[in-house]
Amino acid sequence: MTQRVQLSTVMDRLAVDEVVTEYAVAVDDGDWGAYRGLFTADGRADYRSAGGIEGNAGDVAGWLADSLGLFSMRQHLIVNRRVRFGVLEQDTGDTARVQADYVNPMRFAGDDGGPDDGPGVGSDGASTAPDFVCGGRYSFGLLRTADGWRLCEVVVQEKWRRLP
Repeated sequence: MTQRVQLSTVMDRLAVDEVVTEYAVAVDDGDWGAYRGLFTADGRADYRSAGGIEGNAGDVAGWLADSLGLFSMRQHLIVNRRVRFGVLEQDTGDTARVQADYVNPMRFAGDDGGPDDGPGVGSDGASTAPDFVCGGRYSFGLLRTADGWRLCEVVVQEKWRRLP
């Protein structure tokens, strides 16, 4: 492998990692325009294992907006990212697969405790601990486009959840 190929692979890896990070930030911030912009025109997402829907990115963004509107705090942590590049049309590095684990603590709207006075207690004595925590594994499929790397597929495999 030449240095040029190695550098290109490192740059692609960083760009793919940025898309996964932007995905988490868009979901946490409820920025559904940014969420849709991360996908190819025919990109799809599958949240059925977490009680959700499967469909095109626009439909799924609408479902997420409704479902996650129940939560005032979302902190999506995507870790242990494994990136593999594939071949499309006789070129290397046009596709990527990312498997990554996630932990997602959330707090129901109206349950904000304010500034933290101690472990899990806000200044008014209300709990600041998350009400709902889930975890599992993502499978991301990405495609190199004229606009950079975009998601063509997101599959959520929820493995566990904890409710109060």
